[in-house]
Amino acid sequence: MHVLVTGGLGFLGRAVARDLLAAGHRVTVMTRGRGDRTAPSGVELVTGDIRDRARVAEIVQEGGYDGVVHLAALTSGRDSFADPLGYFDVNAAGTLNLLMALDAARTNTAPASLVFASTNIVYGSQHHGALSEDLDPHPESPYAASKVAAEHMVAAYAATGAIGAVILRPFNIAGAVDGVTDTDRARIIPNVFRATTGELDHVTLNGDGAAVRDFVHVADVATAVRLALTACTPGISQTINIGSGIGTSMAAVVATAEQITGHPVTVQRQPPKPEPPELIADVSRAHTVFSWTPARSKLSEILADAWEAWPRP
Repeated sequence: MHVLVTGGLGFLGRAVARDLLAAGHRVTVMTRGRGDRTAPSGVELVTGDIRDRARVAEIVQEGGYDGVVHLAALTSGRDSFADPLGYFDVNAAGTLNLLMALDAARTNTAPASLVFASTNIVYGSQHHGALSEDLDPHPESPYAASKVAAEHMVAAYAATGAIGAVILRPFNIAGAVDGVTDTDRARIIPNVFRATTGELDHVTLNGDGAAVRDFVHVADVATAVRLALTACTPGISQTINIGSGIGTSMAAVVATAEQITGHPVTVQRQPPKPEPPELIADVSRAHTVFSWTPARSKLSEILADAWEAWPRP
């Protein structure tokens, strides 16, 4: 299978490209530019911006791809309030550009398979316990709303027969693959590591750090993406959670990181902010649809892999 991966030089994108290559697929990554990021060996590169409708159409038409993994996105809930139009331009309109290109390039015999990476944040804070895909989305930021809009467009295009689609809702992706880990300053694990190395004086937690999240290893998510490509059926879209199914408090993340790194972490607590008290995945559908279960998503393994890959001076 020849697979186009948008956003394929990001943290998740690199892991997805590596996993697809290892499984024998041909992989082309669409990227706006390399910056200081290198592509995994064996990946083909094309330059393009998901917001550029004509360029996206050209890439899709010329590539003749059997499958597409759409990862290109802006992903910060907090930042999205400062730039809501920018988030809709990339996440919603950019997805529409890709869908229009796939529709225009399709053949009657072989509509493309599309795996679209959405986010667990679409569930919002009104639900408790393990979150089922059958729950209605409740977006609480422009970021989440842009992903819900994109999900609906994917489903609409799938219903026409233009594509077969799987919409994945990954939970908190962490860990490392091939010595590359997440360094996003908006996320708890990278900032804990910065505190252990002295780059930060402290880690800030909301309230008592009791907010619970579901952390899943990036390698497990990459495997899920590959398997999801095989589950795409023309004319149908399916929505599937990808997580560990295990809830971990922010305070527990800090404590486990201290054990893994051997360094204490100074915690500064701030008044609680509005946020979902817990987000935990029900992953039974992933197992049912394409026999996926997380293999490396124990918190200790996630943190150990991330710490080993953490860039040091």
